[in-house]
Amino acid sequence: MRGKDVVLDGVEITYPNGFTAVHETHLKIEAGEFFSILGPSGCGKTTILRAVSGFVEPSRGRVLIGDDDQRGLGPNARPTALIFQNLALFPLMPVWENVAFGLEARGMSKGDRRARADELLNLVALGDQADKKPSELSGGQRQRVAIARALAVDPAVLLLDEPLSALDLKLRQHMRAELRAIQQKTGVTFIYITHDQGEALTMSDRIAVMNAGRIEQVGQADDIYSNPQTAFAASFVGETNQFQGRVVEAQDGRAVIETAHGRFLGRNPTGLSKNAEAILFIRPEAMLINAAENAMMAQLERRDLEGPFVNMVLRTKTGATVTVYLPNTGVAVEIGADDIPVGFRAESAVVLPQGALARTGTEELAAQ
Repeated sequence: MRGKDVVLDGVEITYPNGFTAVHETHLKIEAGEFFSILGPSGCGKTTILRAVSGFVEPSRGRVLIGDDDQRGLGPNARPTALIFQNLALFPLMPVWENVAFGLEARGMSKGDRRARADELLNLVALGDQADKKPSELSGGQRQRVAIARALAVDPAVLLLDEPLSALDLKLRQHMRAELRAIQQKTGVTFIYITHDQGEALTMSDRIAVMNAGRIEQVGQADDIYSNPQTAFAASFVGETNQFQGRVVEAQDGRAVIETAHGRFLGRNPTGLSKNAEAILFIRPEAMLINAAENAMMAQLERRDLEGPFVNMVLRTKTGATVTVYLPNTGVAVEIGADDIPVGFRAESAVVLPQGALARTGTEELAAQ
């Protein structure tokens, strides 16, 4: 089965206690697309996945898969398959039986089930592992078994709920490429839930950034990263330097923002007008040393070497912390060096309306 469109037509999900997990959402995911929903824990992304799969019924609105309204249809009646974080493989069954498990209920003979399992195991590069138990496989191999099992029932839509979160970093990075390759080979629509921006940016055709039950921005990875439309999207996807203030000039798609650290010029994509409360965002890799434009004088507090890159943390005269990412060219700046002019080009910065910001990793841990 090839992929189908998935449409959320005014979907809202409110629980009996009155809490709205997903506010009114209109979204179309194209057939055969690798689509990621990216956001922090508790933002409602898994609830959307459960609504598509049939485990949760929307309070309002409807879910369409292809042209078919899914209201009243349970998970087994929908053209979807769901991969959970814990994979839920059967430990006593050999790998091929795990893959073919859902086919027995469809009345398929054992020989046909084995043939289908072998076909899918070859697709995920596990053709020689069919008779092993799951415990004899690596974490990445078990992940691929779970994908093969989900594909065995010919879903039009494959739903993946943070499936890589239990893997170590190198294996996660490898599995990103594996997942993307499998999706492209099959043409199935993938809806991928994650809080990991690296996963979303690497694999996705498009990304929805979600916060507090609302989708804040939908777009391709480059656009989400380079052209955020809200303060949350800018602060959640990638690292940023942030300067809060008030717009004092706005014209020709640009805005001048007055901050405690000086006046800065940046792009004005949302059309902010004079006197609007705003935040200027600038990526660390877009910061410049010995800058003439949008410059601040700063002192180097810390220098972190990451092989080909150097991450520099500076403190401005007004007390702002500024992070700068530079290629490691072998030119060293000594810790404590003062009066360093650091700044950025106006076209690299974006001025957005003040709004909710993503919490840092430290704040996330404190809240848990």
